[in-house]
Amino acid sequence: MKRNLLLTPGPTQVPPKLCAALGKPIIHHRTPQFQDNIKQVVEGLKEVHQTKNDIYILTSSGSGAMEAAVVNLVSQGDTVIAVDGGKFGERWVELCQTYKANTIIYKVQWGKAPQAAEIKKLLTSHPETKAVFITLAETSTGVTPDVKAIGEAVKDTKAVLVVDAVSGLAVQEIKTDEWHCDVVVSGSHKGLMLSPGLAFVSASPKAIALINQSTTPRYYFDLRECKKAMEKVDTPFTPAIGILIALVDSLNMIKKEGLQNMLARYAHLAKATRAGCQAIGLTLFPDPSCATNVLTAVNVPVGVDGEKLTKTMRDTYGITFAGGQDHLKGKVIRMAHMGALDEYDILTGLACLEKVLHQMGHKFELGAALTAAQKALNQK
Repeated sequence: MKRNLLLTPGPTQVPPKLCAALGKPIIHHRTPQFQDNIKQVVEGLKEVHQTKNDIYILTSSGSGAMEAAVVNLVSQGDTVIAVDGGKFGERWVELCQTYKANTIIYKVQWGKAPQAAEIKKLLTSHPETKAVFITLAETSTGVTPDVKAIGEAVKDTKAVLVVDAVSGLAVQEIKTDEWHCDVVVSGSHKGLMLSPGLAFVSASPKAIALINQSTTPRYYFDLRECKKAMEKVDTPFTPAIGILIALVDSLNMIKKEGLQNMLARYAHLAKATRAGCQAIGLTLFPDPSCATNVLTAVNVPVGVDGEKLTKTMRDTYGITFAGGQDHLKGKVIRMAHMGALDEYDILTGLACLEKVLHQMGHKFELGAALTAAQKALNQK
């Protein structure tokens, strides 16, 4: 049977233990038994977010949590700053514009990181700004910004800092409270190693005050209702019951390994992946100084069809990489090292990449990627 190995930035591999948890019998969501699951999930998510702030549970993809952040924080005509350095920063822009905010777009070259100093300048020029929207792990480019520095730039203004951590949570460090992140949005199908279907929003007191002031109409994504329900250990609407039950096990797995140990492991896998890619002549797409630990984005060699490369790996060998997005389509490939992946998955992915690249005429010494990756993996 052909394998099905996901080395994509979401959905990610679901480990066998969580597959079993997803298969548990469903229970009713308005019961003390399910309330116990909610309580455990919220406590675990607070640990992963590194926050004491409220956590709200939504039944949606991560984009639903992004929309919830915008619709609850932004009133028509409000000034906001949205960092656009890739497809997911672009999503912040589109959401803000959809809800008719006065959107100041901080355009960043793909592969580069937004700078806290530039955000500070924009806030000085636009002191009326209500919110700043950034992305923890811009998976279209492989970039992670200095969230801590951006938090410092925003904290003493009237604006709230909103972070898309859908891909980054539990993979790339985010210290929500320490770094002054007022709203952090995330999802179940990335670093939390589960199926798509749940999304999460953390909200600081500063953010809650703004949520209560917003005049934007809202219903399903009304975080005021989420807050009321959470005070009763409940959700305002029917949640994705099976995924939430399995999330208890996922968060226990993270706690058992230790969040910092997990983050270090992903950084180690990222280092090995990049060493392997560079050994066969592939160059990193983003600036190395801001490369995320969520995935490795590399340029496709000249003369190689990047779309054909990923299609062959997936359809012939069962190894799924992500291709480039937008103007990078066919020019970049993206290999994730997050969630339930381990070093043997990385080596398998690199072996398949070598095989198909060699078949497509790219010149290099066979085995070079595996040798370089193994050396990196064996370094402490």
